[in-house]
Amino acid sequence: MDGFRYDSAGLPVGPRRVLPLEPDPSPLISMYLFPTERFRGEWRRHWMHLVPYVAAGVFATFVMGYLSGVLARNEADISMTVVVVGWLGVLSWVGWQVVDWWFDRFILTNKRVMVVAGVVTRNVAMMPLGRVTDMKFEQSPIGRMLDYGTFVLESAGQDQALREVKHLPHPTELYNRICEEMYEPAAVEARINAKKKEEEEEVGEDA
Repeated sequence: MDGFRYDSAGLPVGPRRVLPLEPDPSPLISMYLFPTERFRGEWRRHWMHLVPYVAAGVFATFVMGYLSGVLARNEADISMTVVVVGWLGVLSWVGWQVVDWWFDRFILTNKRVMVVAGVVTRNVAMMPLGRVTDMKFEQSPIGRMLDYGTFVLESAGQDQALREVKHLPHPTELYNRICEEMYEPAAVEARINAKKKEEEEEVGEDA
């Protein structure tokens, strides 16, 4: 990945380390953005978010294997059925958590940050950038090794729909991205427009 570069005024220029996964929002996200809002990126939570659920599934598999052996020796068919059904229930719950993780997104625009979560029941939480009075991210030792962290946002209002967001990837780069969107929006627009112009010129040359 490219690092940061700075101009003579000390402002970052050139490619950034965190870019939108796609140039446009996914269909899952686009319905929640209004026409004048400029999309900056969407991110899934780090895979570490799934570790407790996967561990529960692995543990349940070992328990099921052990109990199946014991019950088979005792010819306890009914108990065996209960164990298998319980194991399948745990695996279904783990699979549901994986699907939920896949649809769970953290979104940044030029006006707000959002979290969209849920498969059957959708939960959409957002906080306008203009109301963010304080923001920090926290990383455990494991989080520093695997590059994920927890974001904590403070708002001017008392009720906060979006305060703590866990397991976000690339927290240092994402923190800089949000801060720049809050304090240097003109620089963000200038860099994006310059990149688009460069891409258009490359397409024109190839044509």
